[in-house]
Amino acid sequence: MKIKYFDHAATTPVKEEVLEEMLTFLGEKCGNPSSLYSLGREAKRGMEEARKRVASLMNCEPNEVYFTGGGSESDNMAIKGIAYANSGKGRHIITSKIEHPAVLHTCQKLERKGFKVTYLDVNKNGIVELEELRRTIRNDTILISIMSVNNEIGTIQPIYEISQIAKMYNIIFHTDGVQACRTYSYRCEKNGDRYVISIWT
Repeated sequence: MKIKYFDHAATTPVKEEVLEEMLTFLGEKCGNPSSLYSLGREAKRGMEEARKRVASLMNCEPNEVYFTGGGSESDNMAIKGIAYANSGKGRHIITSKIEHPAVLHTCQKLERKGFKVTYLDVNKNGIVELEELRRTIRNDTILISIMSVNNEIGTIQPIYEISQIAKMYNIIFHTDGVQACRTYSYRCEKNGDRYVISIWT
């Protein structure tokens, strides 16, 4: 029986050329990249080459690329890191009600730690309304986190416009870009904007 697979947005087969390169570091070059022995140094060279490739795709510097175990870990690290690092400036976060659980659960955890979170509704097309976003910004808002592409219904949020609102109010903007990597290309603008993008490829 032939299987028709429709869940590529969640999990998709790895391309042959990617698998081939990965197997090298899962086999003969499996050293610890933090170690000093030759296999470790070889693994570190491979990791740094991958970091340069991602940076080139994203139009950012290699030292701005952090590797994690996946999108959920990236969201968790970004949101908690920004929240705790900026808690002296404010403790208010804005997100939407249709975010991935990795974002929603992290925000709920922060609420239990004394942060305030506004969960925006979306319109009938699943899009965050920009005017509603503007209305919810407060003097103590330190972070706006809105996903790029929804993992369930596929709606694409107006990320550029949201980022410009965040910039206007000097608020850090985080986007969960996990689903977007297969939909469109990110290009980080080198103009001082404070973006944090969580991706998984």
